[in-house]
Amino acid sequence: MEITRWDRVQPALPYLFILLPGVFALLGEWRWEVLALTVFAAAWHWLMVTKWAARPLPLIAYFVVLLAVLAVLVRIDTVFTVTGVGVFVQCFALLPGWWAYGGVAVTVGVLVAARLQPGRPLAELLSSFVVGVLIASATGLIIRTIVDQNDRYKAMIGELKDKSAKLAALAEDNAHLHAQLLSQAREAGVLEERQRMAREIHDTVAQGLTAILTQVEAAEAAVGEDVSAARSRLDTVRTVARESLTEARRSVQALRPGPLQHEAELAIVIRDFAEKWARSTGVAAAVRVTGEPRPLHVEVETSLLRVAQEALHNVAKHASADRVQVTLSYMEDVVALDVRDNGRGFAAEATHGGGFGLTAMRQRVTRLAGNFVIETAPGEGTGICTTIPAIPAGLSTSAGPSTSALPDPDPGL
Repeated sequence: MEITRWDRVQPALPYLFILLPGVFALLGEWRWEVLALTVFAAAWHWLMVTKWAARPLPLIAYFVVLLAVLAVLVRIDTVFTVTGVGVFVQCFALLPGWWAYGGVAVTVGVLVAARLQPGRPLAELLSSFVVGVLIASATGLIIRTIVDQNDRYKAMIGELKDKSAKLAALAEDNAHLHAQLLSQAREAGVLEERQRMAREIHDTVAQGLTAILTQVEAAEAAVGEDVSAARSRLDTVRTVARESLTEARRSVQALRPGPLQHEAELAIVIRDFAEKWARSTGVAAAVRVTGEPRPLHVEVETSLLRVAQEALHNVAKHASADRVQVTLSYMEDVVALDVRDNGRGFAAEATHGGGFGLTAMRQRVTRLAGNFVIETAPGEGTGICTTIPAIPAGLSTSAGPSTSALPDPDPGL
């Protein structure tokens, strides 16, 4: 518990009120009985208060003996009346409640009786007693107020220490929680980067290898019948292989996709890709652009390009279609990409799962606060509809994908 100034002063007060009057009395006139009684009173106070005064009977004995010694000393020299103030302090320090005021009244009575002189009027004695009790009670009330305030102060200090300890523990818990959040954020960042790289590899290298495999199989089928057709297929294989190798190098070097690297318009890049795709697959592909084309944020353009590439790749692989329509629409707040084929389609329930291609497209779009919808039915073809906020090119923002702003672009795009 906190040690206050009153806690340091209060134990020394009784000794001061006993020893100082004794010193003054001995300086006025040397008396052995004064020295002996003064030393005895101080020793008696020390012995009883420090050893046994906490129990009722020793406490009563303490006050009886101390008041008896005080009466003798006052009888010898009235300067020891000051010692009564020390007894008042002890009454309010050791006695509970109204008992303290009773102890003060008894002490005042002892002091008045010790100074009793023959022929002194009774009214004067009574007035001295009443005045003494009032003064002592007022002094005691002040002392008790000081003690109560001291106790409240110590209780408040204790509460503050407890709260400080709790706050320190809470701060430590918050530090541990912050460390856990940082660790989880790092893990989430690693997972996001892995997903990004998986999408990049799927959208570039995997598609390129699939196209090469398709062309090689077609070349094998044509080598015995039409040499020029086989050579054409092999030329296509060579071109696709070079493009796939270039894309792989760009992914490793964490650069933007090649077609968008030189500030080419997204519509032109998609049209070029659709024409090459149509030549390699034999499926007619038409590209239509509506609205006014304008440069968009790198994440938006990259995601739309990858969705177009993956959608056309899926048409060649699964749809058995002979015609594809790609529509790129620039609107005021969003940009939309619609890829529709006249192939065999599939059950709508299958769109909730799908392979990695569909998952990668959906992740790309939803990560940018966009909307990704698959419209299909058996025998009615398939439509992939994508809308993404039309964030202008060059806009730098750290807002999350749940807002209309985009996060900073991945370093690999």
